[in-house]
Amino acid sequence: MNAVFLALFGLLCFVLAYRFYSRYVAEGVFGIDPDRATPAHEKRDGIDYLPTHRHVLLGHHFTSIAGAAPILGPAIAVIWGWVPALLWVVLGTVFLGAVHDFGCLFVSTRNGGTSIADLTGRIVGPRARILFLLLVFFLAWVVIAVFAVVIGILFASYPATVLPVNFEIVVAVGIGLVITKLRARLLGPSLVALLLLWGMVWVGVEFTSDFRLPSLFGDGPQGQVKTWTLLLLAYSFVASVLPVWVLLQPRDYINSHQLFVGLGALYLALFLYHPPVVAPAFNASVAFTPEGGEVSWFPLLFVTIACGAISGFHGLVGSGTTAKQIDNERDTRPIGYGSMLGEGSLALMSVLCCTAGFASAQEWSVHYGSWKAAGGLQPKLAAFVDGGASFLVHGLSFPEDFSKAAIAVVVISFAATTLDTATRIQRFILQEIAGTYAFRPLQNRYLSSALAAFLPLILIFGTTGEGKPFWTELWPIFGASNQMLGGLSLLVLTFYLLRRGRNAWVVAVPCALLAAMTSFAMVLNLQSYLAKGSWLLVALTILLLALSVWVLLEGILRLRRLSGGEAEDPANAIE
Repeated sequence: MNAVFLALFGLLCFVLAYRFYSRYVAEGVFGIDPDRATPAHEKRDGIDYLPTHRHVLLGHHFTSIAGAAPILGPAIAVIWGWVPALLWVVLGTVFLGAVHDFGCLFVSTRNGGTSIADLTGRIVGPRARILFLLLVFFLAWVVIAVFAVVIGILFASYPATVLPVNFEIVVAVGIGLVITKLRARLLGPSLVALLLLWGMVWVGVEFTSDFRLPSLFGDGPQGQVKTWTLLLLAYSFVASVLPVWVLLQPRDYINSHQLFVGLGALYLALFLYHPPVVAPAFNASVAFTPEGGEVSWFPLLFVTIACGAISGFHGLVGSGTTAKQIDNERDTRPIGYGSMLGEGSLALMSVLCCTAGFASAQEWSVHYGSWKAAGGLQPKLAAFVDGGASFLVHGLSFPEDFSKAAIAVVVISFAATTLDTATRIQRFILQEIAGTYAFRPLQNRYLSSALAAFLPLILIFGTTGEGKPFWTELWPIFGASNQMLGGLSLLVLTFYLLRRGRNAWVVAVPCALLAAMTSFAMVLNLQSYLAKGSWLLVALTILLLALSVWVLLEGILRLRRLSGGEAEDPANAIE
């Protein structure tokens, strides 16, 4: 099978979905009204609420949701074959992920820019709101830890990326000042920034390929990764307390150009190179675990590929930061639905890199022969980086060192913007919890941001019962809890549409599917952690599962009350 045919199939599905299905969802189901004032105008404060041009905001939203997860998930899932991974990426993106992202962004925008957790309280009930906030808190805790570690691994593995990635911060602050203070046009500074950033990749390859950060935790790769993660969390704290125009918006905007160029270059190289897919279509006959046991694709496929098909974290981004910056309600369709299609395109490329980026079927089998062979975040990241680099080398005749550094910079840039946004969202969550229980100190922006940024150190530096760092076991928890949060967000959207007398099947069916698959997968993860004696991960999984089930029960009770003709509380009215 030629990889070009798979790429064309996926991209054509995304184009048709945006042209037809997204319009039906946005106009026929939710009812977009471009004449309504948005929270960005009604609550404008220059820090979190700020009307933003749709192109700038699309760049922020896309880069915030499209982190390393849509790369890592498919890079793991292709161990079951390219057919299951490809179908879940394409169909999941079109019918679940993009609908979920648009719905969360639209409903938040329509209701004052409130978070999906606050909307849960108004739509489902006050207990459900607190449970949802706690679920989001633990998910964001895991997300920040995972993405900090991913970036740390890439910095340690590809030192040439350090200079260009950190140079982005300087450029972003400069762009923010030029655009906001001098009212300059976006196009010129953005093109200059793009050229500078890609030029710095070349500089990094030529002059910093042997760079090693002085380690605070001993020599070796682990010491490097831990040192980088500590610095990254400190940076996240600073980024989360700054006004959005200083760093968040401009960095995401210029990153979006860099990432679009990088993703476009990968697809162009693929079409010119037209490599064969060397991975099997289905791979159900391999003894995957070190003990010889088999890990079934069902239901684990649906939580292994999380962000590349549907992600509850996206609802947090949409309702946590993006809804506060929407200039016009009609922008929710390209930003919400369209950005998820962009992430699906990234996940599709990850599938292709990890199935057609190997020189032969034998080479692929060496890497994906078992969970042990493909284990660890570094081999999964390397499969994408090396596979993508092979496309650039053979398709565009780029030098191999530059190609690997460029792909690694793209991955880090995706992950870094998600890390920034996740820390800011965690700050919002902590402040919401503090506001509920009148705990004034935690409502302080700096204290809540510090807790958001540095609490993940527990997961980064702690160890399991087998002596392995907790972060090595976090991906299954991240995937399962992320998907469960997506299912619960779809539940909230279902109740929203039912209360407004609209057809809810576009969100109700995905909600039922996702809740069933994720609950099953979380039980399997729990059994694995119990066998390994990873008690913190056992406790975290039980807590997440309990919170999820409780919210679902609250939803069922709410549905019964609605069916019984219960009158709506004016205090919880929704628009």
